Amino acid sequence: MVLFESFYFEFKIMSKEQIFATEWLGRPLTFKTGKLAQQADAAVIVQYGDTVVLATVVESKNDREGIDYFPLSVDFEEKLYAAGIIKGSRWVKREGRPTDEAILSGRMVDRSIRPLFTGVSRKDTQVILTVLSADGENDFDIVALVAASAALSVSGVKWDGPIAGIRVGRVDGKFIFNPTYLERAESDLDLIVAGTADKTIMIEAGAKEVNEDDMYEAIIQGQEQMQGAIKLINEFKAAIQPRVKTIFAKNISDDEIKSGEEKEALIVKANAWLAQNVEKTLFNKEHYTKGERKLAVEIIKHDLDDYLFNEGIGKDHRAFAVKKTVEAAIDAEITKQITKNKRRVDGRRIDEIRALEADVEILPRNHGAGLFSRGETQVLSVTTLGAPGLVQHLEGLEGVSTKRFMHHYNFPPFSVGETGFMRGPGRRDIGHGALAEKALEPVLPSKEDFPYTIRVVSETMGSNGSSSMASTVAACLSLMDAGVPIKKAVAGLAIGLASNDDMSEWEVLTDIQDLEDGKGGMDFKVTGTEDGITAIQLDTKTNGITREIIKEALKKGRNGRLEILEIMKQSLAAPRAELSKYAPRIESFRINPEKIRDVIGSGGKIINKIIEETGVSIDIDDDGLVMICSTDADGMTRAVAWVKDLTREFEVGEILKGKAVRFMDFGVFVELAPGRDGMVHVSNMAPYRVGKPSDVLNIGDEVYVRIAEIDDKGRVNLTMNGLPENENIWKDKKGMQTGPAPERGPRPGGYNNSRGGDSRPPRR
Repeated sequence: MVLFESFYFEFKIMSKEQIFATEWLGRPLTFKTGKLAQQADAAVIVQYGDTVVLATVVESKNDREGIDYFPLSVDFEEKLYAAGIIKGSRWVKREGRPTDEAILSGRMVDRSIRPLFTGVSRKDTQVILTVLSADGENDFDIVALVAASAALSVSGVKWDGPIAGIRVGRVDGKFIFNPTYLERAESDLDLIVAGTADKTIMIEAGAKEVNEDDMYEAIIQGQEQMQGAIKLINEFKAAIQPRVKTIFAKNISDDEIKSGEEKEALIVKANAWLAQNVEKTLFNKEHYTKGERKLAVEIIKHDLDDYLFNEGIGKDHRAFAVKKTVEAAIDAEITKQITKNKRRVDGRRIDEIRALEADVEILPRNHGAGLFSRGETQVLSVTTLGAPGLVQHLEGLEGVSTKRFMHHYNFPPFSVGETGFMRGPGRRDIGHGALAEKALEPVLPSKEDFPYTIRVVSETMGSNGSSSMASTVAACLSLMDAGVPIKKAVAGLAIGLASNDDMSEWEVLTDIQDLEDGKGGMDFKVTGTEDGITAIQLDTKTNGITREIIKEALKKGRNGRLEILEIMKQSLAAPRAELSKYAPRIESFRINPEKIRDVIGSGGKIINKIIEETGVSIDIDDDGLVMICSTDADGMTRAVAWVKDLTREFEVGEILKGKAVRFMDFGVFVELAPGRDGMVHVSNMAPYRVGKPSDVLNIGDEVYVRIAEIDDKGRVNLTMNGLPENENIWKDKKGMQTGPAPERGPRPGGYNNSRGGDSRPPRR
């Protein structure tokens, strides 16, 4: 018997460019295809304003052998030419490894499109998003998300799209859709929503304590406002025929047919046994630990193998049946027990959080440390404070900027009881670190109030459900332990979902772990303070979630967050009043911006001298904010006084104590502050006539002077007369001239009140 298995050979029809356009939220949205990258399965250029992104999709021709997952990759390519930028490095001008921002953008698109891939494809599928033009007004993240959806929709790949994405901001209480960069800077909400025409698939949000009702309304309105983009994708999809497939045939032998039929029958037999036995093992008691649940799964696999052995099934076929059926059967049983009976494998209630524990001050010399445990998930976070000059410098399509708060997340293999390579942070680690960073940013003190550079590192000590949310809590505890005056404590946790295929039955779960994160589930992470949400991140393993699920998730997220915040208060109720003795101290103050050059000096000579002699670091902003950092109190005091003396504003009539530093025939220069001199004419050195200035004073002598005049060039003229503090200098008529006055010649023009300038005596 011979049957035919069809497969296709594809080729492209070269055609002229096709263009589709619409008006979306007041700006033109345009799709173009047929001109660039014609060897890709699909290539679409999407333009919004003057921001342009190229999306390409390529699916490999053959399955990848030996894998049991769908091999999708999404790469986000930031090209600096898109914003007219040449890389600032002196040595490297080519773009290198993706920036953290590019990785986060790629992850956002990945999380949006992945749930809608159907079937059991093992063909490598790659989506590449290349930013070709960035106008500095329209966000390329949203354009890239729409471009990915458009390209997948016409690629021929099995994908249940289209979707669209939208950014939602809020200024003065009013929602703004796809806000410009300027509008985003004024917004208290930065929300990205992705979804189909009626369901939400992905959420990414940062917020300044936005309450749950307002966040829900923002999500729903965002869903409604993205429909214009979905409509254009559907029109685009209907008009484009991207592939011509030629069908060939492949002979399939009788033996292959028989083998396939046998495997199908074997899977039916295994599933029938699992339907009768999974509940008996998995729910025969409350499996409190991850190890107990793993053991229960292994028992199910072992018992199924025994059953098939007794049925006369060979070893290889038994292994095939176990691999193909057990995990799906366990997912289905867990979903059924949760949705129908409100039962969880570990015995918790649907809205119950695992055991919580919080601790601080656990390391001897760090600036601050926090340890947080939720069940078997445990994270240690350590805070380090540094000088303002230690900020991270960023360079990307959005320009050059700096970052004073950094949260870095690490996930070593021992945290899940495994071995593995230690190769630095992967995309997941960068994403988790960024989420906790976003959650904490709204409560950080301003640079003026707390000018430190702040770095928090979260080390995952144990992972079993949402270590990113545990790192948020541990990092917050660490900041408070370090004495960082955060406005409020922040906590977070993951909300899950159990649902059947058609979503007719579902249940929202608080604090999901291991076996509960399966098919039909979601990972809805919510962080915030007592007063509102600071961050959200949603991933789902469904074809989208409904409004009712979103509302319930926000409600359970708030209840769980408040419970965790209460545990945090028991450990540390507020930031410590004092910094660790090992942390550097910073003193900040403002000077006249026009005086900055007086502190810097020619070629940086003055500021470098201050740093060298006092051991401090000094940072000065363009607006005159001076920040001096040191671990040595004496060095700090000297440096602060030095800078303040250099920039102080002298006033006529002010009396100062100075030091004689330089003599001229017509007078003496007195140092009033480091690097700043005034001149006492010989006629103003004593209440009697003085012959030579050096007859009255020596280099280094201290003397009291009064400012007699400050001319329009800032030169300071001084007098010693009339000050009783100088009586000891005059008591023996020191330097008094008894003969005729010497010929001094004409007075030279002008003098400079900083050392090393030309010498001009003051006018009488």
